[in-house]
Order: sequence, then C-alpha cells, then structure tokens
Amino acid sequence: MRFRTLFILLLFPFSLIAKDYNVIDFGAWGNGSHDDAVSIQRAIDACSQAGGGVVVFPSNHVFVSGPVELKSNISIFLESNAVWKANPDESIYHLSAFGKNEGEGMMWIYSRNIENVSITGKGIIDGNGVAFMGKELADSYELKPVTTFDPRPHVLTLMGIRNLTIRDVTIQNGAYWTVHLIGCEGVTIDGIQLLNNLKIRNGDGIDIDHSRNVRISNCHITSGDDCICLKNRREYKEYGPCKDIVVSNCTMTSRSCAIKIGSENMDSISNVLFDNCVITASNRGLGIQNRDEGTVTNVVFSNIILDCQLWSDVWWGKAEPIYVTSFPRANGNHKDANWRFPEGETKGHCGEVSRIFFNNIYATSENGCYVGGDSYGKVNHVYFNHVNILLRRVTAYPNDVMDLRPCRDEQFVKRNGQLVVSHLTKNCKLDVTQLKP
Repeated sequence: MRFRTLFILLLFPFSLIAKDYNVIDFGAWGNGSHDDAVSIQRAIDACSQAGGGVVVFPSNHVFVSGPVELKSNISIFLESNAVWKANPDESIYHLSAFGKNEGEGMMWIYSRNIENVSITGKGIIDGNGVAFMGKELADSYELKPVTTFDPRPHVLTLMGIRNLTIRDVTIQNGAYWTVHLIGCEGVTIDGIQLLNNLKIRNGDGIDIDHSRNVRISNCHITSGDDCICLKNRREYKEYGPCKDIVVSNCTMTSRSCAIKIGSENMDSISNVLFDNCVITASNRGLGIQNRDEGTVTNVVFSNIILDCQLWSDVWWGKAEPIYVTSFPRANGNHKDANWRFPEGETKGHCGEVSRIFFNNIYATSENGCYVGGDSYGKVNHVYFNHVNILLRRVTAYPNDVMDLRPCRDEQFVKRNGQLVVSHLTKNCKLDVTQLKP
C-alpha cells in the first residue's frame, strides 16, 4: 500500500495525501456476475469530489459492470488478479462512441473533458468481446446484424483528457475499438498488454483521434483490426488536428494493418515517429490509408522488423509490408453522408500525403509495397532508405494484387511481379533491396 501511494503521489503532485477508494467499500460485489457499475461509479465520484485519490479494484475479484464514467483527478488501480469485465447484456449500452453516429458501437468505460487520470496496476480490463459476437467462422466471428444502432461496447472511450497515463495493465477481449483517445493531450501509454481476439472484426488496439503529445512505448498488442491507428474522425472535428505522436519499442500482430494512419482523416496528421518495433503475422505492416480531405505529413518509420502474410478478404490488406496511399473513399448515400463525408455531401475527396520516411525496415512478406494516389503528386516526397524485403510464400492465397479498399474506383491493383508499385507519385526515392529466399 505504501509503494502504491508513493507512485500515485508522483503522478498527482496536486494531492498531499492519495486516499484509497476501494470499490468493495462502495458496495461492489466482485463475484463475476452481479453488475457493479453503480458501486464503481460511486467510488469514482467520491474520489474526484474529494480532490483526487486512488480507486482500487482489489485482487481475486471479477467486477462485472455496465457503462462507467471516469472523472478528473483519479487513478484507477487494478491489483494483481483483479478483473474489470464488461457486462454482456447488450441492452444496457446506449451511449454512442461517436455522438449522433450510433452505428459503430457504444461506450463502456468513458470520459468527457477531464484532467489528471491514470489507469495502472497489474490487473485486467476485459471487454468480454466474444459475448457480443455471432457464430465463430474459420477466419473471423460473424457480426450480428445491425441497422443504425450497434450495441457492441468499445472498451475505453477517452474523450478530452488532459494528462492521461495508462501503465502496466492488461486490456483484453474488446468487442469493438479498445483504447480510443479523442481530443486528448499529454498521454503516456507504457508497458501494457493489449490482447484482443484475432478473429473479432473492428477490434482496433489503440486509436489516436484528434489527439496531441501522445507517447506509446513498451507495449505488446494483438488485434483483429489495426494495432495502432491515427485518424481524425468527422464526429469529433472540434478537437482539431492529430500531431506530435511517438510510438517506440512495441511488438504487434494484426489481421489488418499493424501500424496505420487513416482511413478516416478530415483534418491533418503530422509530426509522427514510429521507432524500434517488431510486427509479426500481420495482413499489412506499415500503412498510410488516406481516404478523406485531410493531409498526412512528416511521418517517420524507422528500425522496424516485420513479417506479413495473407489472410482472407474479410480483412483489408494483401500482405503489403509498406503501403502509402491517398484515394477518395467510395461514394456514400443520404443515410451516412453526414458522418463519412462533409455535411450534406455524398462524394468526398482525398488530401495530400507528403514527407514520409522509411528507414532501416526489414520485412518478410508474401507481397510487395504500394505507393500511390488518385492524381499525380497527391502522394509526394516518400523516401525508402535501407528497406530490405524478403518475398516468401507461407499461404495459398493469391498474392498478385494490392488492396486499395475503401476507395471510390478500382478496389485492387495488379502487382505484375513488381517489388514496389508506384502510381502517380512525385519525388519518391526508393532504396529497396530484395533479399534472396
């Protein structure tokens, strides 16, 4: 207890005494079946109202709960062998993760414009993902039919937090996106395990959305969808651009793209560094998938080892180790035009992608790289320095095309045996070595 209090004091110097608020003292059962949301919320509210402290989830308990809102000046601390698990009852999730757009999941653990928050400890936050799925298929889980309302809960929807730390915890089994940072500033994510089921579609790991000054390091991430993804969703345009992001010393596995920028980007994404990472068994390695009017500039990928392999067409990607694109997304309709496209429009356009650097990349893959855009110069100043690619087949899937989904026109482009396909690009300098098997 003494060491935990010292740690919290270092995180929250505004408090002279970091008081503990044990959720069991506020009525939580922790028996793995009773919904403890009301009791957990009481503990969080009391902690915040008192000026700050530590909300403790004690070990050897499973705390099932519905939606819970985080507040300012609190530290969530999960002791070893403590589990906070999403209630599988779909009917209790009615707070949309994307505002008026209710078709892409609901919120479970969430925040709204707060400050000084940490989530730490050696316990587990479990999204109970499979409970929200349909039947298991060979390559994925079947998604239950939805119309304009999808009850699947995102795990952490962290909106407008200033000064956020997530450290050491295990976050697992998301039913939809797992850690969604929206308009956050001053974020440290360090030493976590994020372990999603590789068959769950839309199961992103960490989504950095309209956020700034974000540092992610020393993490291990497995996810059916993208492991780490930068974007600017239209639903949260008021938060401004996404910039000043550093990701280092992480290991990742994905059925989609391990490290991705896009596809949703209605603003600008800039000043981004990915360094010293290892990617294994992913459908795509390093991807820039610009499909909206926003821009992507000043991005560096360096010192990365990756291997890509083909998976079924349920997952976007064709084992491209490197993928840099800007194409307009497919035309919409009246129903979705107010969130995929600028208000009142059903047809969008794509912005510039420029000053992208790949340094010391060592890839083993079933396919080559793709760099291209919808018009000459839309993608420009892309530099490959010491990029080494070993082409090696490990599956029976065809590997003769590149995957441009989601885009307005051609969905797939023929590779025609090329190691790097460059289409309508300007000032691309390629230093690529094909290693012999």
